[in-house]
Amino acid sequence: MARRVVVTGVGLVSPLGIGTDETWRGLVEGRSGAGLITRFDTTDYSVKIACEVKGFDPAAWFEPKEIKKFDTFVHYAVAAADMALARSGLEITPENADRVGVVVGSGIGGFPMIEHNHRALLERGPRRVSPFYIPGAIINMCSGVISIRTGAKGPNVATVTACSTSAHAIGDATLYIRHGYADAIIAGGSEAVICPMPVAGFSAMRALSTRNHEPEKASRPWDRDRDGFVIGEGAGIVILEEYEHARRRGAPMLAEVLGFGMSGDAYHISAPSEDGDGAIRVMRAALRDASLRPDQVDYVNAHGTSTPAGDPIEVLAVKAVFGDHARRVMVSSTKSMTGHLLGAAGGVEFGVSVLVLTHGVVPPTINLDNPEPGDDLDHVPHHAREAKVRIVLSNSFGFGGTNACLVAGAVD
Repeated sequence: MARRVVVTGVGLVSPLGIGTDETWRGLVEGRSGAGLITRFDTTDYSVKIACEVKGFDPAAWFEPKEIKKFDTFVHYAVAAADMALARSGLEITPENADRVGVVVGSGIGGFPMIEHNHRALLERGPRRVSPFYIPGAIINMCSGVISIRTGAKGPNVATVTACSTSAHAIGDATLYIRHGYADAIIAGGSEAVICPMPVAGFSAMRALSTRNHEPEKASRPWDRDRDGFVIGEGAGIVILEEYEHARRRGAPMLAEVLGFGMSGDAYHISAPSEDGDGAIRVMRAALRDASLRPDQVDYVNAHGTSTPAGDPIEVLAVKAVFGDHARRVMVSSTKSMTGHLLGAAGGVEFGVSVLVLTHGVVPPTINLDNPEPGDDLDHVPHHAREAKVRIVLSNSFGFGGTNACLVAGAVD
């Protein structure tokens, strides 16, 4: 019999606030985290908006001499992991260290640090490139630094699957615990690429919203007037533990990870398959892994990016999977408020899904003023809703046709 896996801590750094409570408050209030980009001069850019993390001070987590050693996405990951551990109460000691792991990924990694050192190379030569450039920017440094700081000596892994990254990290960590490789794992993802090259690249793809005159209304999943996603940043980390391990130490069991599904579209480098095949199969795989029927799901935290191509395909997939229940299940997109956190999206959204279970409140889809014709799903428009929620499903879909789905439930 597979070992049960529970969530005992959630740590969030997001455009809505630094901390789990602050982020949750913003979601329940239906507040947008979008605004004009402050990180660089956008004069020549068609896109001038993003969902930035505001007021984050890395000195709250790092010594001054350490801050410049690591890119911002590492700073966010460490902060979110510390928050999650504090809520969990998990102590890592020499006696249990080899049974505690870290699985934290990033979709893109340390682009700001790459850009900074590239400028130094071109302007001042190779001697001006930082000796910390490589270790400070590579994607697995989130897991590495968290492991070093906490003393966790179990599995130390980084996932990289575009916008599915941190959902895959949490799913992989669940499998590691189920199969006995660890008793507890710090899992999730982090991203911080609101800087010139990534914004220019996504702009060139015409993937980003150009609603520069009203940023707070730019992320509008399933609305007829959507014109692309709003790039965001942050980190979402959860503490996963084997059920008996958590029970013995009296840990707060916030939710149980019931199912994990994976699929590949085998279709296109950036667009989802038009028939929703990959999304359909990944949701069915997660429900099958959880031994649940579709009509047992109360809430879906959708991928819902606010793109013209992606949103209707997810609606199609939800209808295919849930059948008659599709109109009764709540399906909202928290990206309407946080923007799209890329590789961190799945971690933040799974953490939010856990909070939905614990608080009995479903975050809204804001800016949904004009739903697409034929979209009769309950997207919880405009305002949060109190509801009895026992089972949640969280979707993450990434470039390259990589899909992940997590199912969580209240702990019995």
